[in-house]
Amino acid sequence: MIEIILHATLLALGLIMPLGAQNVFVFQQGAIQSSFWRVLPVVIVASICDTILITLAVTGVSVLVLANEWIELILMSIGVLFLLFMGLVTWRSEVKKVDSEVVVLPIKKQIIYTASISILNPHAILDTIGVIGTSSLQYSGFEKIVFSITCIIVSWIWFGVLALLGRQVGRLDNSGTLMRILNRASALIMWGLAIYLAINLLK
Repeated sequence: MIEIILHATLLALGLIMPLGAQNVFVFQQGAIQSSFWRVLPVVIVASICDTILITLAVTGVSVLVLANEWIELILMSIGVLFLLFMGLVTWRSEVKKVDSEVVVLPIKKQIIYTASISILNPHAILDTIGVIGTSSLQYSGFEKIVFSITCIIVSWIWFGVLALLGRQVGRLDNSGTLMRILNRASALIMWGLAIYLAINLLK
C-alpha cells in the first residue's frame, strides 16, 4: 500500500509541478492578493477541476480496457512515451518572470478564469488521461481507490502550497529561479516514473 501511495504522489507531483497557465495564474494571484484568503477561491477551483479530471481519467480508461489487453498495452506504452517527452520539454522550458503588474481579479472572475484554464487546458487532459489514467490500470479495487485519492490529495496540497509560495516569494524573487528549479525537479520525476511504468509494462 505504501508503494501505491508513493507512486501516486510522485506521479501527481511530476505532472502538476511544470510551469503552465494554471500554475502561473495560481502563483501570480498568490503574489498579488492582499491575503491568502483572497486567493483561496483560485486554489479551491483549480483543485476541484483536477479532482474531476483525475476521477474521469481513472474510471473512464479503466472501463475502456476491461475487455481488451491490447488497449491496455497501447495506452501504457503511450503513457511511457508521453512522460519521456514531457520530461524533456519541461527540462528545456524557459521560465518567464512573474508579472508584477498582473490585475487583481474579483472573486467571480478568479473562479471563471481558473475553471477555464483548468478544464479547457489540453495539456491537463492529456496528463490525466494519458498518464494518470493509464498508470491506474495496474491497480484494481481498493488499490485503485487509494491511488486515485492520493493523486487528488497531492493536487489540493500543491495548489495551496503554490499560492503560499507566490505570497511569500513572488514579490521578492520575480526572476523565475524558483519555478526553474521546480521544472527541473519535475522533469527528473517524470523520467523516473517513465522507467517505473515501463518496468511494470514488461512484467
